[in-house]
Amino acid sequence: MTAALVAKQTGLVFAGPMGSLDAYVGRVSQIPILSKDEEVALATRFRDEGDLEAARTLVLSHLRFVVHIARGYLGYGLPMGDLIQEGNVGLMKAVKRFDPQVGVRLVSFAVHWIRAEIHEYVLRNWRLVKIATTKAQRKLFFNLRKLKKNLAWLSEAETRAVAADLGVEPGEVREMEQRLAARDLAFDTSPDADEDDGGYSPALYLPASNADPAVELEREEWDEDSAERLGAAMQKLDERSRSILRRRWMCEEKATLHELAAEYGISAERVRQVEANAIGKLKGLMASA
Repeated sequence: MTAALVAKQTGLVFAGPMGSLDAYVGRVSQIPILSKDEEVALATRFRDEGDLEAARTLVLSHLRFVVHIARGYLGYGLPMGDLIQEGNVGLMKAVKRFDPQVGVRLVSFAVHWIRAEIHEYVLRNWRLVKIATTKAQRKLFFNLRKLKKNLAWLSEAETRAVAADLGVEPGEVREMEQRLAARDLAFDTSPDADEDDGGYSPALYLPASNADPAVELEREEWDEDSAERLGAAMQKLDERSRSILRRRWMCEEKATLHELAAEYGISAERVRQVEANAIGKLKGLMASA
């Protein structure tokens, strides 16, 4: 019985898990493995004639291998169904690029494509922050935990041995080990977080703009000095000028020019002139203090 016939009888007409994962695994395991001659014939038909049914049969007959490979990535805490789905995408890409004349079996050729798609999925979803971007970091990410003999931090000798084995620098091994040991943390406290969890929000630990004690002390001393010089300069003004400045600039309810003009029996323009002259004197007195 061919793979296509079994797939048709079981209703498996797709290349991805659907419904119960156990049911999916059980159904794909029922599809027989193609012989080498069947595989070459189907791949040739797809390559030369664009026979999509042949390509579909090639994909279905290798779904069990995707499940086997996906199981090796369960340690990353991601859904098995999603791992299988991504691996199936890699399998379909492999079928599209497979050359039956090279002399290798499709499963050997497809392993690279299946793993590549699963790797991309793991790197995208294992952490909120992307953990590996360069080729060396990707290599470390998927091999470091396998090379560690226990859950403790690597010693210096172990770090150098891992670096030599993977062809990277010891510093890159230490950096990736720290990334693997880290955990995601929400930047802001969620509205429903309790007080204990809220204390770990990074947003609460951002430095304030005045966090530098030296800058804060300098600002306080400047304010005190300015206040002292302003008070001393105000005492050198005549009583009317001093009163006009205080009521125009130093009171919560500032007086208008017309209110002060009526009080002192002068014009509003004269009040403005007195005010301007007093401000000019203050600036000179404070600058020379």
